[in-house]
Order: sequence, then structure tokens, then C-alpha cells
Amino acid sequence: MPKFAYVGVDLGGDRVKGTQRAASRGDAEVALYQQELRDLRVTEKKSVLNYEISGPRIKRVEVMHLSRQIAAFLRAGLPILEAVHTIGAESENSSVRRMMNDIEDGLRSGERFSDTLDRFPRVFPPFYRGIVRSAELTGELDSVLARLSRYIERDLEARRKIKSALMYPAVVSVMSIVTVVVLAVYVLPKFQTFFEDLDAKLPLPTRMLMAFTAFLGDWWWALLGGLAVLVLIYVVATRFQAGKYARDAFLLKVPVLGQTIQYALVERFCRVLASMVSAGVSLTEALGVTTDALRNRVFVRRLGEVSQQMLEGQGIAGPLARTQLFPGTATSMLRVGEDTGSLDTQLEVTAEYYEAELDYKIAKLTALFEPLVIIVMGLIVGFVAVALVSAMYGIFNQVEI
Repeated sequence: MPKFAYVGVDLGGDRVKGTQRAASRGDAEVALYQQELRDLRVTEKKSVLNYEISGPRIKRVEVMHLSRQIAAFLRAGLPILEAVHTIGAESENSSVRRMMNDIEDGLRSGERFSDTLDRFPRVFPPFYRGIVRSAELTGELDSVLARLSRYIERDLEARRKIKSALMYPAVVSVMSIVTVVVLAVYVLPKFQTFFEDLDAKLPLPTRMLMAFTAFLGDWWWALLGGLAVLVLIYVVATRFQAGKYARDAFLLKVPVLGQTIQYALVERFCRVLASMVSAGVSLTEALGVTTDALRNRVFVRRLGEVSQQMLEGQGIAGPLARTQLFPGTATSMLRVGEDTGSLDTQLEVTAEYYEAELDYKIAKLTALFEPLVIIVMGLIVGFVAVALVSAMYGIFNQVEI
């Protein structure tokens, strides 16, 4: 049974604290209230076992469900405090339960919902908190939370598609490498022993493969050391802004992959900016928060120049076009929205368009990557097979002689 720490005031006005075991936080509060304690602040105590099982991180899928649940409760007419309390009490994830309890305590002390979210910057990104803060001012918190849940769901779906696209080539690569290693390390040495007993010479393909495996066996430590040095150089370089910028710029220039990344960033940019503009956030503030949400240093740097040009009265479509990061279709759509006063709608339309284009690019990337991996792995496995067959024929010929 969970244990809860509490701080309260007894009937004599003295401040007391302690622990209470109960099935839920609500049951603990009822039990303490029956003990004539008031002004209670009850928090769940986290044991080492719970920490190891649930972990301190809350996944994005949990944030999506929380947003959807709170939106549904608010639309049903429940106060935000009761909605948060209900979700915290019913959640099976201890990390989510503790977070919702902290949010509930903040609401009870008079904080706004958006202020309580600021306590969890690793769970709720800046754009999420900014949209919620604006929605509270406009009274559209339920619809905005529902829109945020849909955005997170689409983002998770895009990530899932990319992972699924890379899964098959990764499995083929791993299985091929394992097969080659087993043949080269355990099978080929036996052929070498047979040939040495027969005082015969190994075929050329077999000798080439044996020389390669012998090199790996003798110099594996140097290869691993070199790989470790390269990884260390990469990690150190990407700790600096210049290194991160160079990495992001390189990825954007890789054929096919670069355009896929570009479309993903454009789709996210339009989706987040549309959500913030629809929630009533000023365009300049929304652009700044949206830019930070992209995390690509090339986009962040060039979009910083867009903010300055917007402050000078140049609008948004023209400065975005001059960054050369947005396709002509995107800037044309945004220019129409800017001219007609329907920028938020056009941002949504543009996001949906590039969401479909992103699906096509992912499929194209997969169609290009899978045959490439299969061909390369096939050549490697084929060469190993030729080396083995050559050795087998060599033994057969030697036995005949």
C-alpha cells in the first residue's frame, strides 16, 4: 500500500507532519481529516522500488493522454481542480500520479494551471505551456488541450513511421553481421586446420577472408579504440553550438534524408505555430517559442532573423522565403493566409499538406534504403559463401588426389 507524507494543522493550531498509508491520496486525506487535521498538504512518498520501476521521466504519450483527459473533463463541465484530482487518483503510473498531485496542490494554493505546468519543464515543453497560458486568458482551455493532444498524437505517429521504416533494414543488417561473424570466427578456422593437415593451399577467396578475420582478431583493440575516439570527438564537438550547427547542416544536405528532415521540421513549425496563433498568442512570441521547439540549429538561427524582420513590418511569408529553408509551396500558402487574415487556418492546411508529403518522403527513403542494405549485406554474405564453397571444393579435390 502506498505511503503518503503529510503536513497539516491540528485543532490546537500546531503544525504537524508525518506519514499515512492508504490506497490512494484521496483516502489518505480522508483518514487524516478524520484525525481532525486541517490545511493538509499530502504527497506520495517515492520508494526506491517505485523509482526503479516507473522511472522519473514521463513519456510524450502520457502527456497526450493527460491533455485529452483534461479537455474531456472540462468540456463535461468539471472544474480543472476536480479533473486533475480524478486523473491523479486513477493513474496507474506513479510518476504521473505524483505530478498530478503536485499540480493539484498548486491549484489549491491559488496558482493558475499554466503556472503549475512550469514546475515540469522536461514534461511540458515551452510551446505547450505558452499555448495553455494563452488559452487560460481566452477561456478556451478545453479546445486548446484537445488540439495539443492531437498535435502530440500526430508527432508520435510520424516518429513511429520513421522507426518502422528503419526496423527492417536494421534487422537485416544485424542478422547478416551475426551470420558473417559466426562463419568467419567458427567455421573458416576449421577449414584452415583441414588444409594444413592436408598440406594444401587455401583458395584465394578463403585466404582473403581468413586474412581479414585475422586482422580483426589481432587489431580489434585498435579498431575499438579508434571508434571510441571518433565517438568522443563527436560528443565533445556537439556540446558546442558550432558543432551542433555543423551536424544539423550536414543532415539537411544528405540526399533524400535531408529533404525528409526538412519536411518534418516544416510540418512541425506550421503545426505548433498554428496552435499558438489560434490560442491567441502574439505572432512574434509564437514564432520565438515555435523556433525553439524545432531544435535544429540551422532553422533556429535563420528563423531568428525572421523575428527581427517581422518586427520591422515585413510580415512572415517573405522573411520565411528568404531563409531558403521553406519550400515555395509553404511560403505561398502562408502568403495567402497573411493577405486574407486567415494565417492560423493556412498554417493548419500547410501542416496537413506537409504531413502527407512527409509520409511520401519516408516511404521513398525506405524504398531507397532497404534495397541498398540488402544489396550490401548480400554481397558480404555472398563473398563469405564463395569462400566457404571454394574451401569445400579444395578439400574435395585434395581428397581425390
